[in-house]
Amino acid sequence: MSEGKSTNKTVFVLNGPNLNLLGIREPEIYGADTLDDIAGQLEDQSHGLGLDVDIRQSNHEGHLVDWLHEAAADEAQAVILNAGALTHTSIALHDAIKAIDVPVIEVHLSNPAAREEFRHKSLIAPVAKGTICGFGALGYQLALDAAQKF
Repeated sequence: MSEGKSTNKTVFVLNGPNLNLLGIREPEIYGADTLDDIAGQLEDQSHGLGLDVDIRQSNHEGHLVDWLHEAAADEAQAVILNAGALTHTSIALHDAIKAIDVPVIEVHLSNPAAREEFRHKSLIAPVAKGTICGFGALGYQLALDAAQKF
């Protein structure tokens, strides 16, 4: 078997503001898993699905926009996006998703509809392929299973 670049399709897993604090920020809402824990779970799962995962986090909106463009340029299989609070405010993310031809799966650890009213409206949902929310870290795994089908 020769070594080299994988021929598997890549799923970008993009995480927005404050998700670097998972495990310590409000664990009663977001759970005890850290972002590294979630990344490890996804990497393990991806091998069985014949996918590669490229997992990133930024507290800066522009990085997420750039990474969405990169996913399209790289012909990614899909993008799993937890935009955090930017879900409710970012027209830039909405437009970036709308501009690319890569399915985007919106993921939230909590259920925004069961939280404060300002979290009830997602600017991502109208342009996403689908939304998975309220299942904690399992939501990422469900999204990766879905991404494999595209």
